[in-house]
Amino acid sequence: MTCQTYNLFVLSVIMIYFGRTANSLNLAQLEDDIDKLKADFNSSHSDVADGGPIFIEKLKNWTGSNEKKIILSQIVSMYLEMFENTDQSKPHIKHISEELCTLRDSLSDGVKKVKDIMDLAKLQMTDLRIQRKAANELFIVLQKLVDPPSLKRKRNQPQRRCNC
Repeated sequence: MTCQTYNLFVLSVIMIYFGRTANSLNLAQLEDDIDKLKADFNSSHSDVADGGPIFIEKLKNWTGSNEKKIILSQIVSMYLEMFENTDQSKPHIKHISEELCTLRDSLSDGVKKVKDIMDLAKLQMTDLRIQRKAANELFIVLQKLVDPPSLKRKRNQPQRRCNC
């Protein structure tokens, strides 16, 4: 896969992953719009290949379904941020932005989780008040790590009966 097709690939993965099937998404039209976007950004320039891809490598590290939702929600937000600074009067940019906005709306849970992670990264762990709160919560956090999630009994498992 060449560097020029990474954006299309990432965008396609995001849209397919979140249930935007061929019935509700015209991939051929979107591919045309992305080709126009590439021309706008002169993405055939030699520096595009420098340093490798920016999103594809990150996606490889997130394997679980819920994990991917978190990272993909952040990637969608970054694309939308990129489009805020572009000419929205161009039909292809407007179309791509609309599709990404629809995806972002379906990813609100993932966006919230990313925000939680970013909030945690901002905590000043040298602050005595934060340290006291953290110490107070440590046992509960460790319990969450150790205790398996509550599992419901499967229907095919027999109930235990008293042998009275």
